[in-house]
Amino acid sequence: MSFRQKTSRTSNRRLSNVRQRRQQHLLDVKVRSRRANQHRIRSAMGVLWKMALFMILCVAGYAGARETVKRLVFENPDYHVQTIELQTDGTLQREQVLKAADLHEGVNIFSVNLARIRDRIQQLPQADEVDVVRKLPSEIGIRIVERKPVAWITSEKEINDPFASEGAFLVGARGVLMKQKKLLPEYLGLPLIVGCSGESLEAGKTIESPEAKTALELLRLTDSNFSQTRFQIREIDISKNYCLLVTDKNRSRVMFGLNDLEGQLRRLEVFLDYCDNTKQELETLNLVAQRNIPVTFTSPAAAVINDTLEPPVEPRIMKAIPVHAQENRVHQDSGKETGSSASKSRATSAPPPKAIRNQQKKAE
Repeated sequence: MSFRQKTSRTSNRRLSNVRQRRQQHLLDVKVRSRRANQHRIRSAMGVLWKMALFMILCVAGYAGARETVKRLVFENPDYHVQTIELQTDGTLQREQVLKAADLHEGVNIFSVNLARIRDRIQQLPQADEVDVVRKLPSEIGIRIVERKPVAWITSEKEINDPFASEGAFLVGARGVLMKQKKLLPEYLGLPLIVGCSGESLEAGKTIESPEAKTALELLRLTDSNFSQTRFQIREIDISKNYCLLVTDKNRSRVMFGLNDLEGQLRRLEVFLDYCDNTKQELETLNLVAQRNIPVTFTSPAAAVINDTLEPPVEPRIMKAIPVHAQENRVHQDSGKETGSSASKSRATSAPPPKAIRNQQKKAE
């Protein structure tokens, strides 16, 4: 019995001690971690190879597509600009526009930057609206709406010929100054704004003077509110900083304030109606005052000219003369002539009384 118990105890004993078992477990962990690292390295290398292959394919595809596009599009002579169509409603010359846009025939139509060309043309003082389009295969279209000048402007107080003056500029409704190379005849009839000495005038610059802006606003309001036959502005003097001195086609001089132009135009319309009813013309008017407005009138130019050429003739009053009275008048005239001749002879023969008295004094 005891032998069996001993044998069972010896059979149940562990062959390794604690230290050996720990060492064995450490070896197993090292082996497993080494295999796991190798597996991870192989997986990472596979991903890298796949990514590298994908990048190579992308680069090759991009290079091939680029070369294809270059040969079929950019180097294709069918897509070279052969026609530049320019449409404008003003005086801009074709050479001036193409030079400003830096555009010429022969370039590839797809290499033309339409936005850049539009911005360059927009910098011209005459250009108000610009539209640039690409018409395949070989045409560029440019459409320009030019600024319409509404007046001449100068820093001088008097100017005779704006065409010949270097200091005179055309100005649009938005205040942009222009210097036209080709002057049209209708520009000569534009109003003249003089005395703008508060700022320098340069082509392409926008005026900032409050007086000049008020003058442009006045021109806009008069064109919309009045007919051209009643009040047509010829000159606006802005040299005074508190008012506008306006001269119209009839040489009427009207003073406007810088504020409330619409109210002043309504008062002016009242005076124009009065002139039409009384057949008079306006000579001077001060609209700065709201009450007791100073005003003077004059006769119409046509009436003055007619009075000068054909002065009024006073009616002649004819008296009735009898028929026989002419003979009596002839006899009376002859009698008067004989009497006058006799009296003349007597007067010549008779010595002057003073001489006789002097002789008498000597004799005494």
